[in-house]
Amino acid sequence: MLHDRARIFLQAGSGGGGSVSFRREAHVPKGGPDGGDGGRGGDVVLICDPSLRDLQSFRRRGTYRAGAGGRGDGSNKHGADGAALELPVPPGTVAEDPERGVRVDLTAAGQRAVICRGGGGGHGNKRFTGSTRQSPRFAERGLAGEEAWVELRLKLLADAGLIGLPNAGKSSLLARLTRAAPKIADYPFTTLEPVLGTIEADERQVIVADIPGLIEGAGHGAGLGHEFLAHVERTRLLVHVVDLAPLDGSDPIANHRLIEAEVAGYGAGLERLPRLLCLSKADLVAPERAVQAVEQWSELLGESVLGVVATSAATGTGIEELSRAIARSVPLDTTRAEVSESIGDAPEERVEHRLYRPLADDGFRVERSGEGFRVVGTGIERLIARHDLENPDALRYVEGRLRAIGVIRSLEAAGFEPGDDVEIGGIVFELDPGAPFG
Repeated sequence: MLHDRARIFLQAGSGGGGSVSFRREAHVPKGGPDGGDGGRGGDVVLICDPSLRDLQSFRRRGTYRAGAGGRGDGSNKHGADGAALELPVPPGTVAEDPERGVRVDLTAAGQRAVICRGGGGGHGNKRFTGSTRQSPRFAERGLAGEEAWVELRLKLLADAGLIGLPNAGKSSLLARLTRAAPKIADYPFTTLEPVLGTIEADERQVIVADIPGLIEGAGHGAGLGHEFLAHVERTRLLVHVVDLAPLDGSDPIANHRLIEAEVAGYGAGLERLPRLLCLSKADLVAPERAVQAVEQWSELLGESVLGVVATSAATGTGIEELSRAIARSVPLDTTRAEVSESIGDAPEERVEHRLYRPLADDGFRVERSGEGFRVVGTGIERLIARHDLENPDALRYVEGRLRAIGVIRSLEAAGFEPGDDVEIGGIVFELDPGAPFG
């Protein structure tokens, strides 16, 4: 089976803690602090690997962790950075974490995207020396790496997609057009997963996808409609296959309208993609009837289609004409961004790296929390997470940083009274005039 969905838990490596160390050597009575920094945690990176076909490898395992950074040591020795975790995914993979607003789209071979970033390493006590703090007895902790449940979805990279009702003859048509070998039988829903094939015509190679048969309500999720239609989102041409002589006696025009309504209902710009109409199983009607049908359909659809071709997978009639029409109708430029523009959508940005905007994390806000106050801000919470507040030296350093940043001034402006509790990053401080966060 084609495994086109997976949900995995990713955890980047935690940063290593800094070291509290003092130089101890003979004849050096005042060697001073020499604690080194901790190493950075490893990132979790997705890499587009063209040798992969689907997401099957992610179904056997649900949790992936990158390496943690090493702790710093004395003599200014820095801890080793954690090993990055590189996960190969097939072209066409979309990775999304709605909670963090992260979405990456991997389409080109070798494309990389950092999906979870490793935590920073903590500074050793050597970093905190100064004119007023010559022997710091504290160091920073390493920060935890990012973690997230990530949804992986595969959208096939095909130039053209064959759509139509079950048993319309799409699989037989693909087998004739290309060297693909889809399962073919005389009952509906023979094809349970998309199949790719390649057309070579007019000195071009065009990838064609056979999309499993759609049913009424597919555009709104009936059956496996959403899963199937997702695979034609990236196509730049739709070939609508209509059975000229349905065995169930249904009306081909009504069948055509049903599928077009489902495609329009799905959205994603599919309704604006260029079309070819393929009238399949022409061998089941008289030759003059097939010619007449092409004329009637051409008049009915007008400029909404690029052409109408009657074909027979059994006899080969019209196959070469359809092959050339597909190759001619697919735009030469294969970039998805320009295709999106051509159908009226905003261009998709090809994401190779996640964007981090530190300025969004620099601020903080003060809010009421029960009888006390809470200070909320990524940078402030990170400051608290980095330090052991049971260590008096570390606590004094944190108090100084909070004063310098303006947190205490903001608390006083918000109505802080001596003895009120103040919570930052899950840690509660009692603030009084003598010792602000004692």
